[in-house]
Amino acid sequence: MKKRYLLGVFLLSCFIAKGQDSTIKSSVKNVEAKVDSVLALMTLEEKVGQLVQYNGSWDLTGPASEMNNKQKEENLKAGKVGAMLNVLSVEATKEAQKLVMENSRLKIPLMFGYDVIHGYTTIFPVPLAETASWDLEAMEKTAEIAALESAANGVNWTFSPMIDVSRDARWGRIMEGSGEDPYLTSKVAVAKVKGYQSNDLANPRSIAATAKHFAGYGFGEAGRDYNTVHIGENELHNTILPPFKEAAKAGVATFMNAFNDIDGTPATAHKTLQREILKKEWDWDGFVVSDWGSIPEMIAHGLARDKKHAAQIALNAGSDMDMEGGAYESSLVNLVEKGKVSQEYIDDAVKRVLRVKFKLGLFDDPYLYANLELLENISFEEHKNVARDVAKKSIVLLKNENDLLPIQDSIKKIAVIGPLADDKDTPIGNWRAQGEANSAVSLLEGLKNNMNEEVEISYAKGADLGLGERSFLMPLKINETDTSGFQEAINKASEADLVIMALGEDAFQTGEGRSQVDVGLAGVQQELLKEIRKVNKNIVLVLINGRPLEITYASENIPAIVEAWQLGSESGNAIADVLLGDYNPSGKLPVSFPRAIGQEPLYYNQKSTGRPSNPTHVTYSGYTDEKKDALYPFGFGLSYTSFEYGDLTISEEELTPGSPIEVSFSLSNTGEKEGKEIVQLYIKDIVASTTRPIKELKGFEAVSLAPGETKTVTFEINEEMLQFYTANEKWESEAGEFEVMVGGNSRDLQKVKFSLKK
Repeated sequence: MKKRYLLGVFLLSCFIAKGQDSTIKSSVKNVEAKVDSVLALMTLEEKVGQLVQYNGSWDLTGPASEMNNKQKEENLKAGKVGAMLNVLSVEATKEAQKLVMENSRLKIPLMFGYDVIHGYTTIFPVPLAETASWDLEAMEKTAEIAALESAANGVNWTFSPMIDVSRDARWGRIMEGSGEDPYLTSKVAVAKVKGYQSNDLANPRSIAATAKHFAGYGFGEAGRDYNTVHIGENELHNTILPPFKEAAKAGVATFMNAFNDIDGTPATAHKTLQREILKKEWDWDGFVVSDWGSIPEMIAHGLARDKKHAAQIALNAGSDMDMEGGAYESSLVNLVEKGKVSQEYIDDAVKRVLRVKFKLGLFDDPYLYANLELLENISFEEHKNVARDVAKKSIVLLKNENDLLPIQDSIKKIAVIGPLADDKDTPIGNWRAQGEANSAVSLLEGLKNNMNEEVEISYAKGADLGLGERSFLMPLKINETDTSGFQEAINKASEADLVIMALGEDAFQTGEGRSQVDVGLAGVQQELLKEIRKVNKNIVLVLINGRPLEITYASENIPAIVEAWQLGSESGNAIADVLLGDYNPSGKLPVSFPRAIGQEPLYYNQKSTGRPSNPTHVTYSGYTDEKKDALYPFGFGLSYTSFEYGDLTISEEELTPGSPIEVSFSLSNTGEKEGKEIVQLYIKDIVASTTRPIKELKGFEAVSLAPGETKTVTFEINEEMLQFYTANEKWESEAGEFEVMVGGNSRDLQKVKFSLKK
């Protein structure tokens, strides 16, 4: 018989009409009354314990052996730990939970967190790649599957989604987010939160999500991870915060703060962000967890003298839980007793943690996520089918001269070449959770699995890319000199009707700590590409990568280029679906691809400056040695068919609050294949109280058309879409003129004007 661990008669008298806060959706009733009742029973030491998170650095199914882990085990038994991370498997999480439930005084259950970024066992495209699908339903579905696989393995909390807007390809963690645009990132944030948490956080198939990193992490100086961020109020509110606000509105259970400082204040110490904006202005009721050790890292920042001082700063600023920092457990009790941290702040932080635990259903059943039956009933084959579907939707066709793709029936001999062509590990990407190494379908395998048996496929690696140890923590060594495999590749290319080259990035070239000053094809890859082109110009370049790449040479010299990213478990099959024409590519870039690395950071929604252009003189905001626009702009992506946009019409030239207007146009499939076009809507605020971007994405829609078919597409424009953080330091719209623009990417647009009257 299951034991009930709620705290008896102390709670029963309190389960009355305070109601349940609806911010984080949960079927658990009377949460606030329950939280208050538990809080009333807690000692200061037990309260502080709820704000401590440990890494599961020892085998929890056996006794701790090292001295530090023995102490951690004793703290668990004493109820001095609120959460753990990296404790995996039903068995391990159950044993850890037992330490608390069978030994501590109040028996407050643990939460178990893990970095489930793009899948748990079944690995989906890296987040930047998945965003290229612009398919929010697919993104919600992959988060739902990741949640199920996590929950079945004892994990009830993920440190995802990462919703840092980032505009710098040099930043390795750009692969973990949704690109350069705040609107698109906001939409992805909501989809992911819904997928992870479902409509009920107490559903044992869902897990708590985390909006990270709050805030500005993607704007690190020079693209260097953990680096200083220089932004003003305008950039903060109009670009960085919108995705976080939408995640909060969607009921995300937790936030994670960031490693960086913002204008002199580390995010972990940022009271304005955490207390004033997140908790007060947005009225969000979850809890904030630090990033790994970010609280004591304020010592290195030069803001804190020691761990005790760091704990004081962080808690007062609104950072509720200390992830593996050791600062709260060692210092908070004393800080409260000395009056350096208020009891009110401690109680608020603890209530936030308890609230999430109640809404997860952990007080009703601490072993809710210790269900082996759930794991046994998972259809991993079905999950692989979803992985293949979203992977092919994420592929972006960048170039297709002379309709080289899809591969024609006349092609009888194909040479598959490149260091990533038969790589079964790189497609899994970084941040791979429990994805098995070398488990992905490689490009070569995908072609062999799906191609007509009459076609002869040969393969040559050509050269290595990454050398030596390939792991999360260690730097990857790149092959810069060994070209000994070139000749075999050249020979096979010279005999082929078509060459498919797989180049790009190793899985461990992108991700946390993987900042680079050069985002071109690393090592000897470009040299290999040039040598192959000398003997066969019929080349399809398949890029397998986690960040935007500088591919100017390829763009100028290679007839077909497919951006295939790091697509996860079913990568090779999905790429084959596109190359063979079984799926017409529909992906669009969520980031701009540069002409040269010196353009970074690069993004479409720039401001015009006072000297935006001058065709004859140098005195304008550009470069003397390169164009200033992107090689491939945000929103760009080709199809195997062609689309024609009709003239843009507007229902009214004047918009008033409460009376939206509509813009419409016809979209025709003028090609010979069925296809899907992701139509994009942009708006420009012509004159405002602060300088505004030259255009901003405000809507998109996927439109599927048969050959020769035409549909009318209509977007509604309302006053809320025109709001921004104004010179009045608040979100509002301003009367004036606007341009509305529509097209297939952020560069090739048609436009009409309208005005807002207030």
